[in-house]
Amino acid sequence: MNKLRVGVVGCTGMVGQRFITLLEGHPYFDVTAIAASSRSAGKTYEEAVAGRWAMKTPVPEMVKNMVIKDASDIPAMKECVDFILCAVDMKKEEIMALEEAYAKAEIPVVSNNSAHRKTPDVPMVIPEINNSHIEIIKDQKKRLGTTKGFIAVKPNCSIQSYVPLLTPLMEFGPKKVVVSTYQAISGAGKTFESWPEMIDNVIPYIGGEEEKSEKEPLKVWGHIEDGVIKDNTDIQITSQCIRVPVTDGHLATTFVTFEKKPTKEQILEAWKNYKGRPQELGLHSAPKQFITYFEEDNRPQTHTDRDVEKGMGITAGRLREDSMFDYKFVGLSHNTLRGAAGGSLLLAELLYKEGYLY
Repeated sequence: MNKLRVGVVGCTGMVGQRFITLLEGHPYFDVTAIAASSRSAGKTYEEAVAGRWAMKTPVPEMVKNMVIKDASDIPAMKECVDFILCAVDMKKEEIMALEEAYAKAEIPVVSNNSAHRKTPDVPMVIPEINNSHIEIIKDQKKRLGTTKGFIAVKPNCSIQSYVPLLTPLMEFGPKKVVVSTYQAISGAGKTFESWPEMIDNVIPYIGGEEEKSEKEPLKVWGHIEDGVIKDNTDIQITSQCIRVPVTDGHLATTFVTFEKKPTKEQILEAWKNYKGRPQELGLHSAPKQFITYFEEDNRPQTHTDRDVEKGMGITAGRLREDSMFDYKFVGLSHNTLRGAAGGSLLLAELLYKEGYLY
C-alpha cells in the first residue's frame, strides 16, 4: 500500500505535538498539512510552538517550516490530505460540528477528542480490544451521506490503565468494579512550568473524568446492533479520579468481583497471552507484548514503567485476593502515548490496514 497523506488538526497543543513527533518517519503516513486556530494560522510551526514545545525531543525538521492552516478551512485541507488526526481545543459542540464537517467533506477523521465518544454510530476503539467496532462505519456513512468520510475516536486516556486488564478476564464475568485513577498533569495539557500549583500537591477532582471512567468502558465492551453500538449492561463501574504531581502516566487501582471467580494463575495466564488485532497485523505502533505483569510488590511505578513498549504497553502489578471483592490490582498506562496520540495513531494504522482510509 502507498503512504497516505495525513493532516494534524490541533497541531500546536500537547497531543498535537505528540502526533507530530510520532509521525516523524512513519512507514504508512506522511504529514502533508498542519492546522490550528486562526491565532496560529499563517505562522510556521516552529514560530507557533516557540516557548510552548512540551516534548523531550526537538521539533522535527519535517514540520519546522510548514505553514499552519486554519483548521476551519476544510477545502484547503482537502486539497492536501487523505485523512486527519484531530486534537483541537474547542467547546464540545464546536468540535462535533468541525469533525462532522470534515467527514462530510469526505475526509476521514481519527480523533483524540471526547466530543463524539457518545455518538452511537461512531466507533470508540482501543484497537486490541474492540477492533470489530470499526464495522459500524458503514452505518455512520449512510447517516452522513458519505462514501469515504467518517469519524472514529479513541476513548478516555485514564480507562486504558484498567480496561485492558479486565478485558482478558471477560470469560469469568466481571460484575462490579471499583477503580481509582491517579492521573498525570499532561492529561490536562500541562507541565509543571505552566501549572506550578501542582508541585507537591494532589487535587481530588478532575472535571468530567469520573463519568467517562464509569461509562466509556461499557461502550468499548458493547456490541453493534441495528446500526448503533449498544453498551454492555452486565458490568457496573464506580470511580474516583485524582490529579497527582506526575508528568506522564495514569495509574489505576482496581477492585473487581466476578460471576465465576478465577484463580490468580488463570488471571496471570490470561494477561500474559492476550493479543489483539494490532499484534496479528504487526501494526507499526503496536506493542509486541500488550500486558506486562510485574511480580515486585512496588511495581508498576509511574516514572519507571510508563515507557514500557515505547509507551504503548499496559503494565500491571499487585494482583491479590481482596477481603470484600474477589481481586484487586494496579494498572498503568502512558496517557499521552497509549492514552492519547499513540492510541489514536494506532487506530489510524488499524483503519489503514483494514482498508477504511482510502
